[in-house]
Amino acid sequence: MAVSVLDMSMSLDGYIAGPDDKPGNPGGDGFARLHEWGLTPEGEFHRSGQAGEVLGEMAAAGAVLAGRRTAEQVDHWGGDHHGQGIPVFVASHRPPAPSVADHPLVTYVTEGIESAMAQAKAAGDRHVHVIGAYTAQRAIEAGLLDEVRIHLVPVLFGRGRRLFDVLPSRVELDIVRVIDTPEATHIRYRIRR
Repeated sequence: MAVSVLDMSMSLDGYIAGPDDKPGNPGGDGFARLHEWGLTPEGEFHRSGQAGEVLGEMAAAGAVLAGRRTAEQVDHWGGDHHGQGIPVFVASHRPPAPSVADHPLVTYVTEGIESAMAQAKAAGDRHVHVIGAYTAQRAIEAGLLDEVRIHLVPVLFGRGRRLFDVLPSRVELDIVRVIDTPEATHIRYRIRR
């Protein structure tokens, strides 16, 4: 069965988005700094080296599970998450806006995080790429998240949106792998059950 993987770039002080994170400014002020590790000077994704290896693992997803806020801020990635051609499941308490009908790969799931994760995992045998702080926290709370991959960027944001702001209890993790580069430290954890 497919595993679920939270894959996020984060500042050393725990922020995944900068201040003023809102539609029209997705990721907030300074957001691009969190993703410089994965881009060439020309703005293309790295295809080789350690960054290329990490990005290749991310791109090997069979489905995406995102929260509504995240999906709406980026206009549902234009209906195709970074051109991957994979289904995107959006966990939400409300049905989608009518414009989402223009994106056949995007499915809103209003029956809860359990249903959203089950549908995403059933979409294929590759991993489910989980995106968004709120969605990740709910998946952890429900015991549905298998791995956490953090791309720790050597910067202190000081404010913005934190990844793990509110969790119901302590969660133990096992370190699976660490790739240390000058641009970011990529840490892969498995959640203990």
